[in-house]
Amino acid sequence: MRVLYLVVCAAGAAADVGRFVALARDDGWVVQVVATPSALDFIDVPALERQTGRPVRSRYRKPHEPKPPRADAFVVAPATYNTINKFAQGIADTYALGVLAEAPGLGIPVVVLPFVNEALSARTAYRRSLRDLRADGVRVVLDQDGGDPWRRALGELRAATAGSLEG
Repeated sequence: MRVLYLVVCAAGAAADVGRFVALARDDGWVVQVVATPSALDFIDVPALERQTGRPVRSRYRKPHEPKPPRADAFVVAPATYNTINKFAQGIADTYALGVLAEAPGLGIPVVVLPFVNEALSARTAYRRSLRDLRADGVRVVLDQDGGDPWRRALGELRAATAGSLEG
């Protein structure tokens, strides 16, 4: 069983994240959706829970609650300016950022699919964050040729996990 944590941030594309869930499931992944607190207003939580068969997580579990399965890989999509910068700086002020913060140090593959507007993507802080994430081994999928961003993210996930997981 390959477990993918899909970290969803508060961007318009979050409403369409079920498309990525379907692609990942078709590729053999068990998908655990982890939403930033703000993303909960952008996604259809009941629909994603039906689709994945798992609860959407957005907070740390209580001591009496069961532990979720360990992630074999992470995809952050859509990844916002805020989450990208916090992830790069090691800020773990939400459950989503907390689980992400550990992933590179544990050698768990991470793919980030930014959904950032032109003004924010021009900022030095953002470009520095992308560089820092890449230095930690995080794969960043930028929109170079248009097309389907969800399929590009799945392709990067496959490349990031090739040979490292049973499939």
